[in-house]
Amino acid sequence: MKPSFVMFLAILPICLRFFLFFAFIIPPCKAISSLGNDTDHLSLLKFKESISDDPHHILDSWNATAHFCNWHGVTCGHKHHRVIELRLNGYGLRGSITRHIGNLSFLRVIVLDNNMFHGEIPQELGRLFRLQTLFISNNTLSEKFPVNITNCSQLRNLSFGGNNLTGKIPMEIGYLHKLERLLLPKNNLSGKIPMSMWNLSSLAFLSLAGNNLEGSIPEEIGILQKLRFFTVGDNKLSATMFINLPNLQYMDLEGNQFSGPVPTSIVNATTLAQISIGGNNFVGQIPNLGKLRDLYFLEFAYNSMGSNSSKDWEFLTSLSNCSKLNVLAFSQNNFGGHLPNTIGNLSTQLTSLYLSYNQISGKIPAAFGNLVNLTFLEMDMNYFTDIIPITFGEFQQMQYLSLSGNQFSGEITHFIGNLTRLFHLDLSNNELEGQVPPSIGNCESLQYLDMSQNNFNGAIPVQMISLSSLSILLNLSYNSFSDDLPEEVGKLTNIGQLDVSHNRLYGNIPQSIGDCQSLEYLLLQGNFFQETIPLSLASLKGLRYLDLSQNNLSGSIPKGIQDITSLTYLNVSFNMLEGEVPNEGVFGNASAISLMGNNKFCGGISKLGLPPCPLKSVGERKHPNFKMIVSVSGVTAFLLLLSIVAIYHLRKRSNKYSSDSPSIDMLSKVSYQKLHNATDGFSINHLIGSGSVGSVYKCRLESEEVAIKVINLQIRGAQKSFVAECNALKNTRHRNLVKILTCCSSIDYKGLEFKALVYEYMVNGSLEKWLHPNKTENAEYNPRNLLLDQILNVLVDVSSALHYLHYECEQPLVHCDIKPSNILLDGNMVAHLSDFGIARLLSIAEGNSNKQSSTIGIKGTFGYVPPEYGMGFEVSRQGDMYSFGILVLETLTGRRPMENMFKDGQNIHEYVKRAFPDKLLQIVNPTIFSRELEHVAATSRESSENITMIHPNVEKCLISLFRIGLVCSMESPHERMSGMDVIKELSLIRRNYFPSGENNRG
Repeated sequence: MKPSFVMFLAILPICLRFFLFFAFIIPPCKAISSLGNDTDHLSLLKFKESISDDPHHILDSWNATAHFCNWHGVTCGHKHHRVIELRLNGYGLRGSITRHIGNLSFLRVIVLDNNMFHGEIPQELGRLFRLQTLFISNNTLSEKFPVNITNCSQLRNLSFGGNNLTGKIPMEIGYLHKLERLLLPKNNLSGKIPMSMWNLSSLAFLSLAGNNLEGSIPEEIGILQKLRFFTVGDNKLSATMFINLPNLQYMDLEGNQFSGPVPTSIVNATTLAQISIGGNNFVGQIPNLGKLRDLYFLEFAYNSMGSNSSKDWEFLTSLSNCSKLNVLAFSQNNFGGHLPNTIGNLSTQLTSLYLSYNQISGKIPAAFGNLVNLTFLEMDMNYFTDIIPITFGEFQQMQYLSLSGNQFSGEITHFIGNLTRLFHLDLSNNELEGQVPPSIGNCESLQYLDMSQNNFNGAIPVQMISLSSLSILLNLSYNSFSDDLPEEVGKLTNIGQLDVSHNRLYGNIPQSIGDCQSLEYLLLQGNFFQETIPLSLASLKGLRYLDLSQNNLSGSIPKGIQDITSLTYLNVSFNMLEGEVPNEGVFGNASAISLMGNNKFCGGISKLGLPPCPLKSVGERKHPNFKMIVSVSGVTAFLLLLSIVAIYHLRKRSNKYSSDSPSIDMLSKVSYQKLHNATDGFSINHLIGSGSVGSVYKCRLESEEVAIKVINLQIRGAQKSFVAECNALKNTRHRNLVKILTCCSSIDYKGLEFKALVYEYMVNGSLEKWLHPNKTENAEYNPRNLLLDQILNVLVDVSSALHYLHYECEQPLVHCDIKPSNILLDGNMVAHLSDFGIARLLSIAEGNSNKQSSTIGIKGTFGYVPPEYGMGFEVSRQGDMYSFGILVLETLTGRRPMENMFKDGQNIHEYVKRAFPDKLLQIVNPTIFSRELEHVAATSRESSENITMIHPNVEKCLISLFRIGLVCSMESPHERMSGMDVIKELSLIRRNYFPSGENNRG
C-alpha cells in the first residue's frame, strides 16, 4: 500500500469519531438546554395557576409577550438562562405553593414572605439541591414541617415563621450543615428541640419563639460559636445552660418555665446587647455582668430572684462598666435591702428603670440623681422611706414617675416643678405631708396625677386644679386638704375621673364643675360641702358615677340629674337634703342609688319606701272655679271637632301615600305613637347624635334599649334611600353589623310623613369617643384609651363586616363612609359597623360590577374619602378599603386625618410613610401600649429612637398593622389590599401576637 493510503486508513476512525460527536452528541445537548428552559417556563405557569388572588396584579407580566426571565420577581442566570431566583414577597398573593416549583432545578433563592399562601409546604422543594435561601414567613401555611427540605444541603437561610406549622421539628434538620439563619417563630410546633440542631455550627440567627416547644436547652448549644441572635421566648422550655457563646448579641428566653439561678457562664457572651429572661422561675442573685460592655437592655422581671437583702445589689457595681445601658427591669422579684450609692454609677444613657413590687427598703441614695436621662421610673410597692430626694429635680426628661405604695414622708419641695415633661405622676399611698407646692403647675403635660392616701394639707393649689392637660385622673382623696374647692376646677375640661373625697373641703360645690364635660367619675364624699347641689351637674352627660355623700348639702336633688342617661351610681346619703326624689334615669333603679341619712325625702319609685309628697294646691281642688270648667269644656269640644277633621284628612293622605310609596318588604313596623312616647316626644334629653341625614335618639322600647334614627325627609332622595336601606338590610345578618330591629313609616302628629329605623343600642358608644376622648364635648360616653390588642380586635371586626358587605351578602354593598364615628362598640367591646349620624345610603350593585352609585350624591367624609371620588369616579369596594386604611392609621397614631398638620399637600398616609418602618415609635399613640411600654413610645415622640426599643413581638405587630394601613390607603385603587386579604392578615396578626384576644370578649 501507498503510505498516503495507509495514513488515511489510520486517521479514518478519528474522523468518524468527530463526525459522530457533532452529528449525535452536540444536537442532543442543545435539545437538553431547550428542554430545561421549557421546564422552567411551564413550572412558572403552574405557579401562576395556583394563585387565586393577585391584588396588585404583579403576575400580569407573566405572559407570552416577554421571556419568562423578564417576568416580575423572576431572575435567570446569564449562562444557561435558567431561573435562579423567585422573589414575590409582600404582594398579598393568595393561593397554594405548587409542587411544580420543585422542577425549577437551578433555583438558589425563594422569597415568598408576607403573602396569603395556604396549604402545605410542598415536599418537592427537596429536589432543589442548589437552593440557598428559602423565606416563606408570614403566610398561613399549615401541616407539618416539610422533612424533604433537609435534602437541600446548600441552604443557608430558612424562614417559616408566622405560619401554622404543627408537629415536631424533624431530627433531619441537622443535615443542613451550612444553615446560617433558622427562623421558625409564631407557629404551633411542639415537642423537644432536636439534638441535631445544636450541630449546625454555622448558625448565626436562631428564632423558635412563640411555639409550644418543651424540654431543655442542653450544654451542646455551646457548639453554635457563631450564634448572634437567639430567641425561644413564649414556649414551655424548662432548663437551660449557657456555655461559651462569644458572639451572642440578642437573647430572649422570656415567658418560659426556666428555673434555678442564672448561669454565670452568660458572661462568656461578651457581645450581648439585649437579655430578656422575664416571666420565668429564676432564683438567686444576678451574676456580675460587667464584661458585657455592649449591654443595652436587661430584663429580669417577673421571676423569683433576690434574697430580700442588700446582697441582692452587688451586681450593680459591675454594671457601671456597661456604658450603653438603656433599660433595666427588675419588677416583681424578691430584691430587698437598701439601694446602694453605686446605682448612681450606672450609665447616664439609662432611660427606663423598673423596680416595682419588690422588698426594697430605706431611703433613696442621693447619687440616684446622677441618672439624669431617666424618662420612666417605677418604684412602687416597696418599703422606701424618708423624703423624696431633691435630686429628683435633675430628672428633667422624666415622663412617667410612680412611687406609690411606699413609706415616703416629709414635704414635696419645689423640685416637682422641674419635671415639666411628666405625663404620669403617682405618689399615692405614702406618708407625705405639708402643702403641695404651686410649682406643680409647671407640669403642663400631666394627664394622670394621683396623690391620694397621704397627709397633704392646706388649700388645693389653683395651679394644680387648673391643669387642663389632666385627662385621665386627678385623685387627691384621703388627705387633709381644706378651704374651698377652687372655681378653677372648671378648667379640667378633659378630666375623666376627679376624686377629692375624704378631705376637709367646705363651702359650695362650684357651679364651674359643670364645665368638666368629660367627667365619668366624680367623687366628693366625706367633706364639709354645704348649700345646694349645683344645677350644672346635670350638664355632665357622660357621668357614670357620682358620690356626694357625707357632706352638709341641703335643698333638693336637681331633677336634671335623672336625664344623665349614662349615670349608673348615685350616692347622696348622710346630708341634709329634702324634697321630691325623681323617679327616672338612675332613680328608677333602687339598687343604683343611696339616699339614707336624709330624713325629708319624699316620692320616688315605690321600692325606695319613701312617703308620698304633699299636694301643692289642695284648696283649688276643693273649690273649683266654675268659669274655668266652662272654658275648659269649650276648648275640649273644639279640640275634639278639630281632631275628627284631622283624622279624616290623615287617613285620606295615608291611603294615598301607601299606594304611591315604594314597598318595605322586610320588617315588622312600629307605630309613630310608640316611638313618640318612648322618646318623650323626641326630647333633646334622648338625643345622642345628629347629622345631615337625620337624628338619633336613645330610649327603651319594650324593655330593650334601642337607638332610633329619624330620617330627615327634607334631604333630596332621603325617602328613596330609607326604602333602599330597609330592603338592603333585610337579609344582612352579621355579628359586626348593627342590627336593625324594626322601622316606622307613618304620619306624625303634624300630618307630615315620618320615617325612622330602630337599631340595637351600643352601650360603649362610638370608636370616635375612644380615640379622641379629650376633644369630645357633651359626649354621652367618654371612656379611657384603647390598648393595642383592643384596637386590633376592633380592626378585625370592621374588616370582617366589610368583607361580608362586599362579598358575602346576597346583594353586595359599599358602605362609603368608614370612620370612627360610624363604628359602635357593644358591652363586650365588639365593634359593629353602622351609619349613625351622617349615614351613606347606597343602591344595590348592578350585576357583578365592583362599583356602586350613591343614591343621595354623598360619597363620604372629608379626610376618609378616597382621592378618585374627587375626580368623579363612582364609589367602589376599593374606596371602602381606602377609608379603612385611613381608619387604621388614625387608630394607631391617635391623629385625625383632618388635623391642621396635614395641609399643603400633606396627609396622614405620607406622615406615616416617612416613619415606616424604623421610626414608628415617633408617631404611634403611646396610650395604646400597656404601662410598661407606654413610656418608650412617648419618649420616642421627642427623640430619634427607633422601634427596636420595644419588644420584638410588639414591633412586628405594629409594623404589620401600619403596613396594612399604608397599603389600603394607597392613592391608586388597584394598589390597595382587598377586603379578603385584610381580614386574613389581621386575623393572622391577632393569632400570632394576641392569641387570647378573641376569647376575652363576648
